Amino acid sequence: MGAMTIQQALESAAQAFEAAGIPDPRMDAELLLSHVTGVDRLVMLMNRSAMLTAQQEQRFSSLLLLRVQREPLQYLLGTQCFYGLELKVDGRVLIPRQETETLCELGIRFLRSQDAHQASAPTVLDLCTGSGAIAIALKHECPAALVCATDLSADALRLAGENARHAGTEIRFFQGDLFAPVSGQRFRLILSNPPYISTSDCDCLQAEVRREPRMALDGGPDGLAFYRRIAAEAPAHLQSGGMLAVETGDGQAHAVAELFRQSGLDGVCVHNDLYGMPRVVSGRAEDFT
Repeated sequence: MGAMTIQQALESAAQAFEAAGIPDPRMDAELLLSHVTGVDRLVMLMNRSAMLTAQQEQRFSSLLLLRVQREPLQYLLGTQCFYGLELKVDGRVLIPRQETETLCELGIRFLRSQDAHQASAPTVLDLCTGSGAIAIALKHECPAALVCATDLSADALRLAGENARHAGTEIRFFQGDLFAPVSGQRFRLILSNPPYISTSDCDCLQAEVRREPRMALDGGPDGLAFYRRIAAEAPAHLQSGGMLAVETGDGQAHAVAELFRQSGLDGVCVHNDLYGMPRVVSGRAEDFT
């Protein structure tokens, strides 16, 4: 048996994390130790005097060292909860954020409002899918939808495919740059959480974020490069009355809304996230029906 109790392990880890400047040292220590022991966090905290095995102690020590070096907690745990689904995450993909659930919610509401008006199953496209979070959430909530997703990274798509299978969702994944793999196709709904950090700001991000894939973060000199391309190309890929919606970075929503208007989209709207921040921009293709 190991020589360390759960209480001692937590105290030691929390002190190390605090010294390293980690934002929530106590919670991170508890989540990592729960992961190592395989015991629910609250149950574990009720048994603080229990001893760790030598193997658990060694594993915890290894994860502690990586976390002190600012490896993202979600990569160490191997999962992230998103829209009620547990997704596998690692260094191949951006970690899904809670703010992105606002984008999913908007897309789901749109699809459900369409059900009565459409004879055929609605088609959905998720651009820059990464872990597959948006596509999987949409398909899980709207099973009748035909969902496609694209990403430039083959590594990301392999992980997204694993996540889709684990969630029991059938999604068609395509490797390529934005709309290139679905040339000639039109969709009822297009969603995207593209890279939106300006190139110069990428080097100033929190240490954990800098461990995430650069190609999933870097949005060009002003952070708007992908929005310009998406706004310009989306009208050719939207069905009559179809909707485009994207997540935006802090302070970008109104600039992106203007790009949408310039591309000819109707009903352009800015939506706030759970924290009341302008986060999502939507627009509609002209409805010829």
